[in-house]
Amino acid sequence: MIDHEATPLTFKKWKIGDVTVTRVLEMDQLTLTPEYLLKTDAATVKKHPWLQPTYANAEGQLILHIQAFIVETSGLKIMVDPCIGNDKPRKSAYFAMHKGPFLEHLKLAGFPPESIDVVLCTHLHVDHVGWNTILVDGKWVPTFPNARYLFARVEFEYAKVATSEEGESEAVYLDSIKPVLDAGLVDLVEVDYRITDEVWLEPTPGHTPGHCCIHISSKGQEAIITGDMMHHPVQACEPDVCSTFCENEELTRSTRKEFLRKYGDKPTIVLGTHFAGPTGVHVKRDGEVWRMEDA
Repeated sequence: MIDHEATPLTFKKWKIGDVTVTRVLEMDQLTLTPEYLLKTDAATVKKHPWLQPTYANAEGQLILHIQAFIVETSGLKIMVDPCIGNDKPRKSAYFAMHKGPFLEHLKLAGFPPESIDVVLCTHLHVDHVGWNTILVDGKWVPTFPNARYLFARVEFEYAKVATSEEGESEAVYLDSIKPVLDAGLVDLVEVDYRITDEVWLEPTPGHTPGHCCIHISSKGQEAIITGDMMHHPVQACEPDVCSTFCENEELTRSTRKEFLRKYGDKPTIVLGTHFAGPTGVHVKRDGEVWRMEDA
């Protein structure tokens, strides 16, 4: 289901010390077969009943969101992972020539495009860069004209190489990355770059070479925006399960397991970029594996 109308679910806020994080949905309740997104099946998903009904249905299909986060810190408004975007030719039927009111919802949440100071992409895949640009008079132009777009240097270099390979990477680069580069709005940064004293990049490679989570820390409270280090909560109890889009599965598994060890049974709020329902969760030990509980 595409989120065409603003509902109470569209917007959600968290306070992390002095930092405010706002979730704005682009797609609500996207339901996929496990095999489409992950290298697993419905039987594996149904082994974990706590996933139902929020994160999976009775048939073992996955329930996800497409959503962005706006982080308010030290006077800055930071857009994290600007979703799919409108009007873009894509291979996936879920994303192709999407038409949705994301920008209107962003304004309703109090963040018109010109108010955004920084755009952060955890990585440069299709559903994390789409609203970097909008189509104006047949030309792709930056959606957030007053923002600096921060890309991890190693991720940007990987994305440039990927444009020469088979697939839609070239289209994504040309319509969602190159226009902001040509506009002089891009800063290439290291994978541990600190945006403010309260917000920094945390390297989590594997899904892509330069993938980063976003770490938020203020007044003794912490939160992590996952990007695609973890697509779905089933990967907490099945951490060896990778997505069908991971570049380096072995590295992805070790990164995810280290993340779970580091933040499991801690008060850290994990904000899943594609997590449905509450979106913000705590990682809790569940026997020999992990599970997630509403934060």
